[in-house]
Amino acid sequence: MSIGVNCTQITTTECDFTAATSSAGFPMDFNVTLRLRAELGALHSAWVTMPWFQHYRNVTVGPPKNIEVTPAEGSLIIRFSSPFDIADTSTAFFCYYVHYWEKGGIQQVKGPFRSNSISLDNLKPFRVYCLQVQAQLLWNKSNIFRVGHLSNISCYETMADASTELQQVILISVGTFSLLLVLAGACFFLVLKYRGLIKYWFHTPPSIPLQIEEYLKDPTQPILEALDKDSSPKDDVWDSVSIISFPEKEQEDVLQTL
Repeated sequence: MSIGVNCTQITTTECDFTAATSSAGFPMDFNVTLRLRAELGALHSAWVTMPWFQHYRNVTVGPPKNIEVTPAEGSLIIRFSSPFDIADTSTAFFCYYVHYWEKGGIQQVKGPFRSNSISLDNLKPFRVYCLQVQAQLLWNKSNIFRVGHLSNISCYETMADASTELQQVILISVGTFSLLLVLAGACFFLVLKYRGLIKYWFHTPPSIPLQIEEYLKDPTQPILEALDKDSSPKDDVWDSVSIISFPEKEQEDVLQTL
């Protein structure tokens, strides 16, 4: 007869013998045998005896629960809880294994661990790693272990470590400097090649004289007055011409000489 579990006169075909507390229910290292029969009013069937079992010997160990993975610098930090609680860890305890692999790579196994927090170190930065966590129950009394089920596959990308970050800074700096040099060289080459065109583009266009601009603003005024308006007075400039005459004979001599 179980302690703290009521599985009599139930209408379902399933009964959970798991106790609400570790102090109730079947002791984990006891040999337990169950009998079962069906009832319908005053009628009942014969008893059926189930094969005996021990909790630690026959238990089905599920995967660890509440798995949390935190990517770090070249590593993955894994935290989880056990598949179920063990009241006396001196009698039985869990150890854990982590199956992990780089996406598309070969699977590796790390363990066993007693802790519920595991760190996968020495991973490549900026790479995607997939993993599964597995629990294994060890029963000290009979030196029996039960291998649990693997957790679902989950994948995470690692972060950059300090050396990788330094390499990135150096590469970015060198790349930026190289790009600036290339741009400066290209600009200098274009200036030399299209120097005439650039001078033409940036040459100051000819401007309209002030007098004509004023005339265009007010076409009613005479054009000559507009041209003479505000012009600074200038001295008249002329050339003197001297007429030299030669006697007829000398003129003929000059012509012959020419």
